[in-house]
Amino acid sequence: MAVVRRTDAGSGAPIRLEGVCPVEDAETLALLILEDRAASVDWTACTRMHTAVYQVLLRLQPSVRGTCGDPFVERWLTPFRPG
Repeated sequence: MAVVRRTDAGSGAPIRLEGVCPVEDAETLALLILEDRAASVDWTACTRMHTAVYQVLLRLQPSVRGTCGDPFVERWLTPFRPG
C-alpha cells in the first residue's frame, strides 16, 4: 500500500502517496479523502501512479501538495491537476 496517513496527526493531516500507487490504492485513497474532506494529499513521494488513483484525485478534488513524483503525471497530467 502506498497511501499513508498518520493516524496520530488528527483531522486535516495530509494523506501521502509514496512509491508506486497501484490500482488497489484508489479505493483506500477515496475513503481517506471522504473521511476527512479537509485533508490534503502530498504526492511528492509518488514514483508511479495508476490512472485510477489519479481519477480519484480528479473526482474528489482534494488540495494537492507539491510536485508529483511520477514523471508521466507531472509532464502530461499536471495541467489538469486536481485541487
